[in-house]
Amino acid sequence: MTVYSIKSPGGSLFPYYYKGGEIHCLKYGSFYSDHDGLLSLMKLEEAFVAESRRRLEIWVDLYQTDLPDRVLDEFTASVGRMSPHIAKLAIAGCSIAVKWKLAGRLKRTEGVSALPLRFFSDPEEAKTWLVGERR
Repeated sequence: MTVYSIKSPGGSLFPYYYKGGEIHCLKYGSFYSDHDGLLSLMKLEEAFVAESRRRLEIWVDLYQTDLPDRVLDEFTASVGRMSPHIAKLAIAGCSIAVKWKLAGRLKRTEGVSALPLRFFSDPEEAKTWLVGERR
C-alpha cells in the first residue's frame, strides 16, 4: 500500500503520521511580529482544512510568535470556522498570559467550547495527546 502525503500551506506534511495516528500541524510559530504574514497563513490553512472534508486532530505551533489581541481575535475566529473539521485541538508554545486570554476566548466561541482542547509547553506531549485515546 502506498501512502501519499501533500504539503499544507504552512509546509506541514498532510497527513502527518505520528505514533500510529494522523495529525495536522498548523505551523504558526516563528512569525515573531509578522502579524500580516501570520494572518494570511491562517486564511490559507483554514481553506486547506475545510477542503480535507475530515475531522482532524490539529496541533497548533505558536512558538516564537507575538500574539497581540488582534491576532488572538482572528486566531479564535479561524478556529471557530474550522471547528466542524476539528476532532481534537492541541495548542503549544504560547505564554501563560496568552494561554489564559486564548482559553477564555475559545470557550466563548461557538463550536469550539465542546471540542477536546488542551494547551502544552512540550510539542511531543501535545502530539501524543492528540493521537492518544480516541473519542
